[in-house]
Amino acid sequence: MNTNLLTAPPLSLYIHIPWCVEKCPYCDFNSHALKAQIPEQDYVQALIADLDADITRFNLKDRALHSIFIGGGTPSLFSAKAIESLLKQVLSRFESKHDIEITLEANPGTVEADKFTGFSQAGVTRLSIGVQSFESEKLLKLGRIHNVNQAKQAAQLAKASGVNSFNLDLMHGLPNQSIENALDDLKTAISLQPEHLSWYQLTIEPNTAFHSRPPKLPQDETLWEIQDQGFKLLADAGYQQYEISAFSQQDKQCQHNLNYWRFGDYLGIGCGAHGKITDVASGIIQRTVKVKHPKGYLDQNREPMDHLITVSQDELPFEYMMNQLRLFSSFTLADYQQRTDLSANTIAPTLLQAQKKGLMQCTDSSSVDGKWQVTPLGHRYLNDLLELFL
Repeated sequence: MNTNLLTAPPLSLYIHIPWCVEKCPYCDFNSHALKAQIPEQDYVQALIADLDADITRFNLKDRALHSIFIGGGTPSLFSAKAIESLLKQVLSRFESKHDIEITLEANPGTVEADKFTGFSQAGVTRLSIGVQSFESEKLLKLGRIHNVNQAKQAAQLAKASGVNSFNLDLMHGLPNQSIENALDDLKTAISLQPEHLSWYQLTIEPNTAFHSRPPKLPQDETLWEIQDQGFKLLADAGYQQYEISAFSQQDKQCQHNLNYWRFGDYLGIGCGAHGKITDVASGIIQRTVKVKHPKGYLDQNREPMDHLITVSQDELPFEYMMNQLRLFSSFTLADYQQRTDLSANTIAPTLLQAQKKGLMQCTDSSSVDGKWQVTPLGHRYLNDLLELFL
């Protein structure tokens, strides 16, 4: 390894809150249907103990914090008071810029939406609202507990809450969805003027209810048409596509997710949370996985770390590209070296191969030292492109 090339990436923090009202049939995240009152205070205490253990384990006292993302589950089930306590304790342990991006995922149900101002006052700067659809029939099939009016009201409350920006999560390719249905959903989302839109196709994941009982999804031709026309709608409305399924108004990209995709570092605390940390001195990159079930995670006699995995040199090229290739922005071989500590030769031949296939392009046609970017063909056949780096 060339440890003189390695630099410490930005450090983000992901906080997982695992509880939700009901488990959606398409969801493969680590979430648990709520069967009793949430143990807020105990869970915040466990999160901070988990964080302190990671800070000590990875010697992170001098690392600045780039962003925070509170995901789930449904984090908006927590009270604003609990979120405020959590954030105060987290921020006291790091240096961070005054305008650090702090995102909290929320569901549009009235109970959660009414808390938005409280979350903003607690320190949250960005809300991400899981709408998924604005059609009643589709919401029922997706197992969502909110209705169309609540979804629209949540966006309005987010705008008035005092946060800097909000995101709407929206799916397409839903069961029996027509092109017109999908585009009407998107038009409704755009009309609510979110600064950011996550617009992605429903996929059937293993270990979900939909996998056991698959719904009838649109044909590939319909899916391509939805995507093609949707991209035009978003562009005409002033949303720039900066990642496979992420669109934002100018300067409103999700900084936390950008750090993931640029192969930055992130701590993961909470049930089943994943992390990735770089040791600049040794050149070692490690991945972490925390105890998955709330009962085990809340057990004070149990270590929250479930798995600590060292990423091998052979795995690093694919790990880097799996994230970077989701983006529409370019990268250089110097970026690759600074994040992986590997020589440019470990990836340059594959980049040239992808270029010959029309899947990637380079601003410097005479060498590999220019800015590399995925072509439209490469984005369309992203899985084929990624396979080249295995």
